[in-house]
Amino acid sequence: MAIPTLTPVSTTSAITLPSTGSTALVASNCPIGVYTGSSDFLSGASDQVAYTYQKLGGDILDIELTTGSVYAAYEEAVLEYSYIVNMHQSKNILSDVLGMSTGTFDHDGEVKTGDTDVALKYPKTTFAYNQKVTEGFSGQAAMGASYNIYSASFAGVAGQQEYDLYSILSSSSDTNTDPASGNAVPYAGMINGNKIVIEKVYYKTPAAMWRFFGYYGGLNTVGNLSNYGQYADDSTFQLIPVWQNKAQAMAFEDSIYTRNSHYSFELHHNKLRLFPQPTSPGSVTPSYYWFDFRIVRDAWNETNAEAGAASGVDGINNMNTLPFANIPYANVNSIGKQWIRRFALALCKETLGQTRSKFATIPIPGESVTLNGGALISEGRETQTKLRDELKEVLDQLTYQVLAEKDASIADSVETITKRVPPGVFVG
Repeated sequence: MAIPTLTPVSTTSAITLPSTGSTALVASNCPIGVYTGSSDFLSGASDQVAYTYQKLGGDILDIELTTGSVYAAYEEAVLEYSYIVNMHQSKNILSDVLGMSTGTFDHDGEVKTGDTDVALKYPKTTFAYNQKVTEGFSGQAAMGASYNIYSASFAGVAGQQEYDLYSILSSSSDTNTDPASGNAVPYAGMINGNKIVIEKVYYKTPAAMWRFFGYYGGLNTVGNLSNYGQYADDSTFQLIPVWQNKAQAMAFEDSIYTRNSHYSFELHHNKLRLFPQPTSPGSVTPSYYWFDFRIVRDAWNETNAEAGAASGVDGINNMNTLPFANIPYANVNSIGKQWIRRFALALCKETLGQTRSKFATIPIPGESVTLNGGALISEGRETQTKLRDELKEVLDQLTYQVLAEKDASIADSVETITKRVPPGVFVG
């Protein structure tokens, strides 16, 4: 039987990739459209068509791709590059920006509110996480923290030894009145069933500084923790630094507070028990007693907003709230753009493989042609994985921590070399 002569209307595939692209068609073929407002991106996507055509042998065999597929692959490659670089930068700076301003983002990942170019900035080192931990420790030691420590007072009652501090605080908070001074309190309306922690209980004692410096108020006297009031004006003293006088004064005050006080107290839950029992307040025992306290709130609630100083609980808390937008195409350098070209080509290979896999073989008169769809899919995906790993590996070698270690190594090497350089001989 004779082989029939075929006379098709067209001798080429219905869809084949042309050798060049068109900037006018890029925007309409990018499914996400993040970069379509950049003329440089439009040119880069258009040039990717010629790059793909040559790398896949379009001048030898038809490539069953549209220019739209190439433009979409190029956009995806840029977004993938932005994703990996932003991930790397989040490792660098997260510990320094925790608690700082975050932002809101649209469906493309672009910043709607907040700083729009944080990903392009080199932030100051703040040790934000370490500071947050330190604040917790300092708060427990009553030495300052991200929350306020308030002071409240109550009047002593003759014959009453126990006082309910929570009831006293609630009353003071509701009436906005400090019992001792009659002034408004900074914690008005803030108790409301919240837990409180008592930091310190005390009463006002006569100033002890005159015992340290003498009744001259310390004029023209410096010394070594002597009872200066016992000496005449023409006495001489050992000259010491001012800071030592300050340390001695503080120690003297603490000694009086600890050793000379005739009062003590115990705290049992909300109850304060005074020893000895108050008698004739204002004459025999103090009229008023004070205590410092803090209000315990949920860890994720802002606790210092009333003082106008936010503690950062509403700010950045992890990688997701970093105000990172997609890296602008104009800020991707030559290194990044070459990675993007290669990754876009790998995506095109995968797409071409998917297309050719729909028809494993194409029958022709007396024979059939087997397409390489499966091989293209495998090769494209493998190349994408290699490119991702390559970029991540390079970026991991360029974290701020690793750079600091390299600088330290260089400094050590220079010092070692310098030690071997013979010193110059001076010739007079």
